[in-house]
Amino acid sequence: MAKLSKARKAAAEKIDAEKQYTLAEAMALVKEVNTAKFDASVDVHVRLGIDPRKADQALRGTVTLPHGTGKTKRVLAFVTPDKEQAAKEAGADFVGLDDMVTKVSEGWTDFDVVVAMPQTMAKVGRLGRVLGPRGLMPNPKSGTVTMDVAQAITDVKGGKIAFRVDKFGIIHSSVGRVGFTPDQLKDNANELLGTVLRMKPSSAKGTYVKSVTVASTMSPGIKVDPKSIA
Repeated sequence: MAKLSKARKAAAEKIDAEKQYTLAEAMALVKEVNTAKFDASVDVHVRLGIDPRKADQALRGTVTLPHGTGKTKRVLAFVTPDKEQAAKEAGADFVGLDDMVTKVSEGWTDFDVVVAMPQTMAKVGRLGRVLGPRGLMPNPKSGTVTMDVAQAITDVKGGKIAFRVDKFGIIHSSVGRVGFTPDQLKDNANELLGTVLRMKPSSAKGTYVKSVTVASTMSPGIKVDPKSIA
């Protein structure tokens, strides 16, 4: 077992492992116990009482974080030639179709989000083996397959994120960076968690939100009281 560094040990001692903190307390504490030398991501992990194997419980959605993500996302847009200029003006970092399909098929993945027009999906669909495992395949449910690609690009650049439950019934999502204020982190987390609450499947039985944990890239996890979610 790896030995904890002095900084990591000191950080862990500031957290009461038995306590469930309010969301506001957790966001203040995650900044205090962060040991990274860079502006680390602050992530929320939500364990839900659902069965992702059931189609209506395989939750996925989008949310626009009020204070953004703190990270400039590189957007690849698959569009028809007549929409290339609009995509570029909206802020897409990479724009095209056949040339970009070829480039991605050869293993290039130097981007964070992919948006596409429906007409391009016959070609983009062939990239499933490259984009799928990385969670980058555009999808209508996440708003990344759309006729209004320019708006989709604007939304992504403005803080819109996609989330989905994994096979264990857990949603993992970044809600900002350590450099954000506690209130900014709390606002962003509340927006995400509120969206997840509103998406509760009617077929889900028992406790819906089983646990919420907050952590930065290199900090210990901090338990959050689900009842403190606005």
